[in-house]
This record gives sequence, C-alpha cells and structure tokens, in this order.
Amino acid sequence: MSQYYDPADLPKFKEIGEAAPELAEKFFAWYGAVFAEGALSEREKALIALAVAHAVQCPYCIDAYTQTSLEKGANIEQMTEALHVAAAIKGGAALVHGMQMRNIADKLSM
Repeated sequence: MSQYYDPADLPKFKEIGEAAPELAEKFFAWYGAVFAEGALSEREKALIALAVAHAVQCPYCIDAYTQTSLEKGANIEQMTEALHVAAAIKGGAALVHGMQMRNIADKLSM
C-alpha cells in the first residue's frame, strides 16, 4: 500500500459493524434515511455530503460522494462550487475563532 488511506477499504465499510451489529444496524438505517429523497433531492444531499467530506477531509467520503454526485446528475462545476462553499465556511470558522485569541490577548495584556 503506497498511501495511508486504502481505496479498497471503502467497499468494506459495512464490516465496521461486525463487533457491534445492533449499533451498526441502527447507524446504517439512519444513514440511509438521511440520504433518501425528502425536502432535498438525493442530488442536493450528495453535493452537501461532498462539500462536508472536503471540510472534514475524509478521502473515503470524497471518493464515495464524488461518484454519488455524478450518479445523481451533478456536474463538475456544481461539485467544484460545493467544494468552494465548504472551504469558505471552514476558512471563515477558523478566522472568527481569532476573536477568542484576541479576547485572551487583550485580557492578558491588561
């Protein structure tokens, strides 16, 4: 294996429940319900998942939701725009936490 994340592990995801099948069953039922068509289309949910996958930096999720987004009818422009939305939110979240630093610095500098 030439990398830490092995793409061959993604299809094995369901095996994670072997040691706790009752919990895995509940998780996968909930997971399936989350991604079912509802107020949001399956395509919209796949794009959200793709964006979140980038924000949390999960290569397995990026692989899975790139494929799912394409299968649900998204195009590369939509997928790229979703990625930029996630990056903007993550960047903004890092910057706004700078107020915590400033508050502590101000308090300690008194």
